Amino acid sequence: MSAAGSTGHVLKPEQRVTPLELFFDLVFVFAITQVTGFIAADPTWTRLLEALAILAVLWWAWVSYAWLGNTAGSDEGAMRVVLLAAMGPLLVVSLAVPGAFGDDGLVFGVAYLGVRVLHLVGYAVLARSDPALRALVTRLASTMVPAASLLVLAGFLDGAPRAACWIAALAVDYGGLALRGTQGWRVQPAHFAERHGLIIIIALGESIVSLGVGAGDLGLGASVIASALLGVVVAASLWWAYFDVVALAAEHRLQEADPVTQSRLARDSYTYLHFPMVTGIILFALGVKEALLGESHELSSVAAVSLCGGVALYLVALSAFKRRNYGSYNYPRLVAAAVLVALTPLAGTLDAVLALALVAAVTAVLIAYETLRYAAARDRIRHA
Repeated sequence: MSAAGSTGHVLKPEQRVTPLELFFDLVFVFAITQVTGFIAADPTWTRLLEALAILAVLWWAWVSYAWLGNTAGSDEGAMRVVLLAAMGPLLVVSLAVPGAFGDDGLVFGVAYLGVRVLHLVGYAVLARSDPALRALVTRLASTMVPAASLLVLAGFLDGAPRAACWIAALAVDYGGLALRGTQGWRVQPAHFAERHGLIIIIALGESIVSLGVGAGDLGLGASVIASALLGVVVAASLWWAYFDVVALAAEHRLQEADPVTQSRLARDSYTYLHFPMVTGIILFALGVKEALLGESHELSSVAAVSLCGGVALYLVALSAFKRRNYGSYNYPRLVAAAVLVALTPLAGTLDAVLALALVAAVTAVLIAYETLRYAAARDRIRHA
């Protein structure tokens, strides 16, 4: 919030996430559920790579609208129409997720192009009386439209040519923002941090849904109850690792930065580094889904990697998040991630409940250690 100083400036309220943005995110919730279900239906390495590619393009669409909402500052007038209109093609994209690399590839590509074009329409509306913003929209369109068009082309192809189009589309989108820079972007820190915190909640919600659906399809035997409770321990630990201190400290850092640094931090810390966080949570949800099969069983290799590797990826991304904001890594989290990676081969040979118990133990010990070891710093940040 802008402080009132000696000049007598009036306090201006911080921009917050609007109800329409939350409503828009509900479609993204469904898209994430579709991605998890897509892998769980046939947990092979090929399908896992395809699912990660789908999640990457969905993420880029979501962060684009997060930036749009941050720039617009409201959901009134034409912006409301644009966001509501975009929910249509985004829902079609979500419905086409299971067949994105199959029969529904063209539907996925065309609908995704519609989502991206409506995003540009929203920016064009905002830029009508802002020449600097119009220049930014032109820069956006120069990478956004070609990348989305490549996915339309992929819908006509199969095999290696289709995969090449997907790789090229991701390279254009993700690489384009890195190469073009953030000159001219403006950020509302509180809104931007809040919106990305909510998407972490959405991803964690998917892990809880996986627990609930998996347990609901089975009788409530001892192994199912144990798996569900252990899954909650991991999910709660992941929540704690982000929201207890990290989210607050990162928002403070973003608020204190100058405008040029703000835009770079927003791009790196949120647009880029939140993607591996969300990916790690989704992978964990996949591992939990297979762990909840009921009777004694071992995890498949894909599920074992997802269970341990997903949580490890999340912790590494959080450490990189700290590094980008404050210049130092979180070494306890890197150690915990290394332990989880080392446990991955073992997780594939153990009973699924025991494998999940090991992951829960690592994350719970990490949170307990950090809470005690950094108690003073934690209290200072949380109550600053």
